[in-house]
Amino acid sequence: MESQKPMFQVENFDDEFVQKLVYDALVWCSLHGLVVGDKTYQKSGTVPGVGMTHAPISLLPTPFPESYWKQACEVAPIFNELVDRVSLDAQFIQDSLSRTKKADIFTSRLLDIHSKMLESNKKEDIRLGLHRSDYMLDEETKSLLQIEMNTISCSFPGFGRLVTELHQSLLRSHGDHLGLDSERVPKNTSNSQFADAMAKAWLEYNNPRAVVMIVVQPDERNMYDQHWLSSVLREKYPLYALKSLAEVETEGSVQDDGTLIVDGQEVSVVYYRSGYTPRDYPSESEWNARLLIEQSSAVKCPSIAYHLAGTKKIQQELAKPGVLERFMDNKDDVAKLRKCFAGLWSLDDPEIIKKAIEKPELFVMKPQREGGGNNIYGDDVRENLLRLQKEGEEENAAYILMQRIFPKVSNVFLVREGVYHKDQAISELGIYGAYLRNKERVIINEQSGYLMRTKVSSSDEGGVAAGFAVLDSIYLN
Repeated sequence: MESQKPMFQVENFDDEFVQKLVYDALVWCSLHGLVVGDKTYQKSGTVPGVGMTHAPISLLPTPFPESYWKQACEVAPIFNELVDRVSLDAQFIQDSLSRTKKADIFTSRLLDIHSKMLESNKKEDIRLGLHRSDYMLDEETKSLLQIEMNTISCSFPGFGRLVTELHQSLLRSHGDHLGLDSERVPKNTSNSQFADAMAKAWLEYNNPRAVVMIVVQPDERNMYDQHWLSSVLREKYPLYALKSLAEVETEGSVQDDGTLIVDGQEVSVVYYRSGYTPRDYPSESEWNARLLIEQSSAVKCPSIAYHLAGTKKIQQELAKPGVLERFMDNKDDVAKLRKCFAGLWSLDDPEIIKKAIEKPELFVMKPQREGGGNNIYGDDVRENLLRLQKEGEEENAAYILMQRIFPKVSNVFLVREGVYHKDQAISELGIYGAYLRNKERVIINEQSGYLMRTKVSSSDEGGVAAGFAVLDSIYLN
C-alpha cells in the first residue's frame, strides 16, 4: 500500500523564510483576486471592491498520494451519471425521503416542489449538473472515503484554480529552498470547465438572446469566487444576470410556453449559488421563486431532483447493499463507487445506535444540510441520540449516522488575515464534476478540477466560507 512519503518538514523552516513566503503569497492573492469580503466592513458583501481581504489559505500545498488522486478523478464521471439516474427515479427520491420529510421542514418543502413537478408531468430534457464530491483519506484503512456528494451551489470553482496557481507560483520561486517541484501540483481548470458546461447548456437551450442567471445570496462575502465564474462566462458570451431569489419573485414570470422571464429578459440557464440552506428562504417569496424557476423550461443547475439526489439521506440509501445496482448496470462502475463509501446508517437501526452511544467518537451525526457548521461530533453524538430516543421515532429521521474518518494529521502553515499559524491539520479533497445531457445525448461528463480544504485537526467542521478551514491544493507524492 502506498504511503505518504515525508517531504518538506515544516519544523525546518525559520521564521524569516516563512515570512518571506507569506509576503509573496499575500501579494499574489491581492494581484490575482484570491480575495473575500472582510466582515468588518458593512458593505463588503454587497459592493464589489469594498473591504477586501485575502482568502484564508494554506501557505504550501498538502502532500497527497497520486494513486488516490487518480482514483478520485476516475470515479467523478461515474458519480455524475449516478446523480442523473437517481434524479430520474422520482419514486426512489420520494420513498427514501418520506420519513425525513416528517422530521425536517426544509427537506419537506423541497419535496413538495418535487411532487408538484411530478403531478404536472414536468420533464427536464436538458439536465446540467455541476457537482463536487468530497473525500478524506482514512489513515487506518488506507482508503479514500467519500464524505458527501454536493449537487447544489458547489463553492470555490474560481478559487480552486487560483489557489493551485498560487502554490505553483510559490514553488517556482522558492522550490529549490523547499525541495519541491511545481509540476507535482496538478493543473486545475475548475473555473473554465464549469463556465464551459454552462455555456454549452446555453447553446442547447438554443436562443442566442436568452441569459444565464446566477441566483446569489443578497449579502455574499464570497462574491469574488462567483465573479470569477461569471467573468469567464462573459468571455464566452456577454449575457448573464445575478439575482437573489427575492428579486426573481418580484421580477419573474413564466409564460404559457414555459419561458422564464426575469427583469424583462428570457432566462436559458439558472445556476444556484444560493437556495441550499433554510437561511436562503426567510419568507414565502423565496419559496415562490424556487417553484417558479422549477416550473419553467429554463435549464436548472440543479433541478429540484438533482438537488434532492445530493441529500445525506439519499447518500445513505445508496450505500445499502444492492441499491447501486438499481441505477448502474456496469459491475466495475458499481465496485468503484462502493469502494469509496464510508459506513452510513439511518437512525432506525438499533444495533448501530447502541454502538454510537457506547463509542460516539467513531461516528458523525449529519442533518440534511449543506454548508459548514451543521454536523454533530463526539459526546454530542451520544447526547443527541439519547435525546432522540426519548422524543420518539419521528425526529430521528432528520439525521443519518456516518463512520468518522480519521485522516493523517500533518503540520502546516495556515494564513488568515495576513498572519501565519503553524498548526496540526487534516485535509479534505473535493473533486468537481460537470455533466450535461439533452434527452439521450450526453454532451459533457467529466472530472472538472479540484478543491483541497485544510483545517486544524481539533476542528470538526470543514467549511471555508463558514470559517472553519482554509483553501489548499495538493502535491502529488
